[in-house]
Amino acid sequence: MKQLLVLVNARAGPSLQDAGEAAADVLRTGADVRVVEVGEPSELAGLLELESDRTPVIVGGDGSIHALVAALRDLDRLGERPHELGIVPAGTGNDLARTLELPLDPVAAAEVILRGRERDLDIVVDDAGGVVVNALHLGVGAEAARRAAPLKPWLRRLAYPVGSLLAGTAARGWRLRVVVDGDVVTDGRRRVLMVALGNGMTIGGGAPVAPAAAPDDGQVDVVVSFSTSWRARLGFVVTLARGRHPRRPDVIVRRGHEVRVDGEPVPVNADGEVSNLEAGRSWTVLRHALRVPVPAP
Repeated sequence: MKQLLVLVNARAGPSLQDAGEAAADVLRTGADVRVVEVGEPSELAGLLELESDRTPVIVGGDGSIHALVAALRDLDRLGERPHELGIVPAGTGNDLARTLELPLDPVAAAEVILRGRERDLDIVVDDAGGVVVNALHLGVGAEAARRAAPLKPWLRRLAYPVGSLLAGTAARGWRLRVVVDGDVVTDGRRRVLMVALGNGMTIGGGAPVAPAAAPDDGQVDVVVSFSTSWRARLGFVVTLARGRHPRRPDVIVRRGHEVRVDGEPVPVNADGEVSNLEAGRSWTVLRHALRVPVPAP
């Protein structure tokens, strides 16, 4: 019988708590389940060490999965073989779940954990100790997420397009140098609106920023947009919503194993966690670091 550790954010609202309880009820029909409420991400490493014989199941969105995988990396658990975990999507965007075609209903997601097929997933690690499970983007997308954050309790998924509108109105672009597997994509002299690294396909609850990305191919899709004029910004947003932006002449798409970004300070969003990148940074794909149950074909 499977030994599962179901992790629920103790600070989450009633809807997420209900999702955790519904998923746990289903999981108990086929596994030995322990449910733990997590107050702070810093508690995760200790819980994972204490319950090392159980497979973690995260109830939440991309940010919750990000925190769990970061704790696994801190514990040096992402090594020679994939680390198993289960996902019950219960966040605002659930973008990694969308790429994996996981059901967004907690009961159906729990059924997948019990009876689905296993799929190995890549993650992306950086030279500052960080991780990315779904996507990272720099520039206007990160600024949009920053502006959307205070609106999420009221607008939920609609907070993202509102934040994008507010950020896009003011964005002038950033001078960034982007290198993919040693090849210079842009040298920093031309302003860019956005740089995205897609392990998964979507951000912001379904916007297909890297529509051709596959989270198990050992590579990350890199999207660089030079759409900095007001007319180009509007066109980029419209085509991004439909996944057609790679066809634009002011957008470059590359795929690679290692990415380096240097240049002026820029906002950055890693799986929904927004911060500022003050210095250059490198990201590398760690292939098949995770193993996740997904729907059977």
